Amino acid sequence: MLLAVVERGDEVLVPDPGFPIYRSMVEFCGATAVSVPLRSSNGFRVDPDELASLVSDRTKLVVLNSPNNPTGGVSPAADLAAVADTARRHDLWVLSDEIYSRLQFDAPFRSLAAEDDMAERTIVLDGHSKTYAMTGWRLGHALAPPVLVPHLERLLVNTVSCTPPFTQLAGVAALIGDQAPTAAMLATYRRRRDLMVDRLDRIDGITCHPPGGAFYAFPDVTGTGLDDITFADRLLDEAGVATLAGSGFGAHGAGHLRLSLAASDDDLDEALSRLADFVAEL
Repeated sequence: MLLAVVERGDEVLVPDPGFPIYRSMVEFCGATAVSVPLRSSNGFRVDPDELASLVSDRTKLVVLNSPNNPTGGVSPAADLAAVADTARRHDLWVLSDEIYSRLQFDAPFRSLAAEDDMAERTIVLDGHSKTYAMTGWRLGHALAPPVLVPHLERLLVNTVSCTPPFTQLAGVAALIGDQAPTAAMLATYRRRRDLMVDRLDRIDGITCHPPGGAFYAFPDVTGTGLDDITFADRLLDEAGVATLAGSGFGAHGAGHLRLSLAASDDDLDEALSRLADFVAEL
């Protein structure tokens, strides 16, 4: 997608913390990734005014991811409208990664492409791995303005040729089939979210902003006296609990850990107990 719109010398605004491939792909295109900070004090939302202040005459594209990986942050409708206004005023493309759109807990999902005149400048990325638990099937899809479609087709034909037909058929079955399992999965993640945030907030030195979507928690562990990389390494070595250091998702993720809700209730309970014991022994 980036190869269709980004050229060497361009700038691309990317969420920080955010999925690491955004930055790496921008750099692969020869462009410069400019961080848009996501802060826990703001619910890990994109600040529209701050984003607008980062736009330069070299800015070509804005990357959005709501609900966000790794923070679970969600951009409300008013923020999306403000970002859309910035994109229109500066004639920017927007890549909206909506892979977690069906896993939003507290409010209905809204796409940036639904804002006035934004369908013509927004590329929507989505897939089956999260909504339908089809991780490993590698099945995704995109909605793009017609002017970009020939470029995307040319890239796909010369890279992967096509997605295997049996995978496509499985994807169609997921889309048109009973959606009750997806609703049940969302309810399960919401319940686990509430439990995990409550348990984390009870641990001295750790605070956790409730994620609004996806299936991650992103607690702040700076109060323990350890940086996130040391914390994650020691937690794995000494307590057998695997997490990801927040700084791996960008400079503004430092001091945090990414924890996944996509595990059994028993495993989450055991992991949180071990984490609490680990901190108590520091």
